[in-house]
Amino acid sequence: MKNDSQLLDPGVISRAETLGLHARFVVEGYMAGEHKSPYRGFAVEFAQHREYSPGDDLRHLDWKVLGKTDRFYLKQYEQETNYVAHILLDGSESMNYGSGKITKLQYGKIMAACLSYLILNQRDAVSLSIFDQGVKSFEPRSDNRAVIHSIMNRLSSFQATSAGKIGENLHDLAVQTKRKGIFIIISDLFEDEEEVLAGIQHLRFCKHEVILLHVMDRYELEFPLNGLIEFVGMEQAPNLITPAHEIRKSYLEAVGNFQTRIRQGCEKNDCHYHLANTSHPLEEMITNYLNFRHRTMTR
Repeated sequence: MKNDSQLLDPGVISRAETLGLHARFVVEGYMAGEHKSPYRGFAVEFAQHREYSPGDDLRHLDWKVLGKTDRFYLKQYEQETNYVAHILLDGSESMNYGSGKITKLQYGKIMAACLSYLILNQRDAVSLSIFDQGVKSFEPRSDNRAVIHSIMNRLSSFQATSAGKIGENLHDLAVQTKRKGIFIIISDLFEDEEEVLAGIQHLRFCKHEVILLHVMDRYELEFPLNGLIEFVGMEQAPNLITPAHEIRKSYLEAVGNFQTRIRQGCEKNDCHYHLANTSHPLEEMITNYLNFRHRTMTR
């Protein structure tokens, strides 16, 4: 188990800070920040005109329009706002798997910790939910950088022991979260894919941005096994003993098709899908995603 200081990887932080994680869509923040707000104000960037009404501040009159039309119009501007990033970490039993030195859950915890730090450090707000069949640990949204200590404590102390219901949790959060923001889902997605995609679609219907970080172990992706193998079932699945070579081809085909369907489902709903292979350095995975995100936002 990693302690608080080990969850915050200096390499990830230093590389990710130069890129940042900015909102792709219009968000609803609650203080001045760096992202577009759907609300009109009188600061930052011109948006549109509207007719003058008695009581309006005359300082915002457009005198050029008045001179040309002899009518009173006010300049309106887009307000800049911070976003709320809701980090959702899958804490189901299948996340305990790891063929190497790190399990999927540990990898996910470090990812959640570093993203939380990055978001807070750029003056945006973050909340953390760790879930299996329901939300088991929750840190309410905050833009106070000191909340990182509470997030670290929640991540460090959590143990995965139960099956998961990702789809149901996404539906619940879509209903409960009124303010538009960003949902970052960190999961191995070992559940009914149609339920997962339906939950993502629900979040997008509610105008939230969704980022799916699909955590998988190298052995799950490559199946480098030989001989007679006993596969230990997780989340109430039965154990299975079988020669590895007899199922390798069909297994790899099934995993590849599964990833393709999830990726296509994300593309259909205009959300980002990114594979997080736990054998790859976390700083490489996060900076690769942030670079991709930056390119898609600057086209």
